[in-house]
Amino acid sequence: MATVRLTVAQAVVRYLSAQLVEQDGRQVPLFAGVWAIFGHGNVAGLGEALYAARDTLPTYRAHNEQGMAHAAIAYAKAQGRRRMMACTTSVGPGAVNMVTAAALAHVNRLPVLFLPGDTFATRAPDPVLQQVEDFYDPTVSANDCFRPVSRFWDRITRPEQLMPSLRRALQVLTDPADCGPVTLCLPQDVQAEAHDFPLSFFEPTLRRVRRPEPDREDLAAVAEALRRAGKPLIVAGGGVHYSGACADLAAFAERHGIPVAETQAGKGALAWDHPCNVGSIGVTGSSAANALAAEADLVLAVGTRLADFTTASWTVFGNPQARLVGLNVAAFDAAKGNALPLVADAARGLDALGAALGDWRSPTGWQAVAVERTGQWNRVVDAATADAGLDLPTDAQVLGAVNRAAGEDGIVVCAAGGLPGELHKLWRTARPGGYHLEYGFSCMGYEIAGGLGVKIAQPDREVFVMVGDGSYLMLNSELAVSVMMKRKLIVVLLDNRGFGCINRLQNACGGAPFNNLLRDAHREVEELPQVDFAAHLRALGAETEKVSGVAALAAALERAKASPHTYAIVIDTDPLPSTKEGGAWWDVPVPETSGRPEVAAARERYVAAKARQRR
Repeated sequence: MATVRLTVAQAVVRYLSAQLVEQDGRQVPLFAGVWAIFGHGNVAGLGEALYAARDTLPTYRAHNEQGMAHAAIAYAKAQGRRRMMACTTSVGPGAVNMVTAAALAHVNRLPVLFLPGDTFATRAPDPVLQQVEDFYDPTVSANDCFRPVSRFWDRITRPEQLMPSLRRALQVLTDPADCGPVTLCLPQDVQAEAHDFPLSFFEPTLRRVRRPEPDREDLAAVAEALRRAGKPLIVAGGGVHYSGACADLAAFAERHGIPVAETQAGKGALAWDHPCNVGSIGVTGSSAANALAAEADLVLAVGTRLADFTTASWTVFGNPQARLVGLNVAAFDAAKGNALPLVADAARGLDALGAALGDWRSPTGWQAVAVERTGQWNRVVDAATADAGLDLPTDAQVLGAVNRAAGEDGIVVCAAGGLPGELHKLWRTARPGGYHLEYGFSCMGYEIAGGLGVKIAQPDREVFVMVGDGSYLMLNSELAVSVMMKRKLIVVLLDNRGFGCINRLQNACGGAPFNNLLRDAHREVEELPQVDFAAHLRALGAETEKVSGVAALAAALERAKASPHTYAIVIDTDPLPSTKEGGAWWDVPVPETSGRPEVAAARERYVAAKARQRR
């Protein structure tokens, strides 16, 4: 057997470089690159190996470990999970900084490979710098924090362990059902240790997307349930995008006359003005979709994990006789909510189900109701996103201006706070991939780093990052990376002087305004902090301006599109209003006892809503 002598780090890099995927009719590297912040735990091992392979496996330098991991995850999402990136850090704070991103990838079922350095396998210099010592278990290191937020986790303490572990890692990263983050901890001494690896281990490997077909008996049962339905509704999730099933969904919905509602991850599966698209569903849903969900007697959930925002904490499906069908590549998700499961790839499942249904269509009266309600909702969107000429515009009015500037090809990127709710309701997406929201983990700080990852994945499309002042202050350093890499972003920073979204939730639960808006937080000065966001953005390298009002914002967006550089626009907004139309209940427990009458009233509303939950 022919072998080649390599260090463990060199073997990792060579193996990753040999993984291929087919894209647009040609074979391209599965790993588009490695994000790296070097420290003593990886600079000598993986650092040297990556340097030698820099022409085939690019290495990107970031400023924050969580930020670079967000960029890698956003890249994979924007690539429909077809391609991905790896991230390496030293052991200690660098590694632990990525744990939040690992959880984000785990929740959102997105592939990313974490390669943190680790303490010495030999324990010769024990304890090494940055080592977390467990008094009773010497095998524990900071990297054990990755265990609960990784789909697959391993610590390579011998070179011989690398081959089966890497193979398993790639199986998980490329499997549509098991997809998620993988962590391979690499002790710094093992990284530098040489071994005779079989040359066959490094042969180019083409990774294909597995597309499981539905079980025949399950398919027959689902088809029969649909034929009996008088008010069917489709809920489209992120799995529609990852399967490349957007056209299949459109054809299925059109042929059978079934309205389609979209989750945060599924938004854009149908164009916003497609005749079957009734808008977003759930807590941040449209009035049209939520009203249809309340009446539907069969709900076909395609490629969604049915999180609480989608189901309105299991109250949005109001018909007690409603039957739930779960079409999902993951059996875990297909059976949620006591659903009739149809375990299959979204595209294959829809095609097979369409063939089984033949010429069956839902009743014309149900279709007419969906069209009427969607028309009413579109008028709500027009009104909410129009410029009202306010000095402090609402989030909805700002996103309306950005949406109009983005056109059909622009991509909006956002994550947490009040913006995702308004975007889910109001943003009009013309084509798949134009709406990139991280709302599974709702992670503040994802926006700019995620925008960078999206731009790397989609360099020919304009990327609009919408971020609140709270999220921006949490994590903004990768804006400088976008400047350094010439990956242009258009950043729209909405300054409502605090955490406006949670302030509204606090008030809705009967709480007094407290610790969310800056004006309600503890401070030792009379005046509110005045953060000059425009100056800060400019200091990171962006062309920057601050505007007042939506009309000025619209003009600034045109200047931003014309610029070849990362461009940031700051606008002050009103923290209090949100779009009152649409939406649904969300289970946020209210205290049973309180000295505040507002809390007591909120508790009564909570108990009444709780009674509507699907069991």
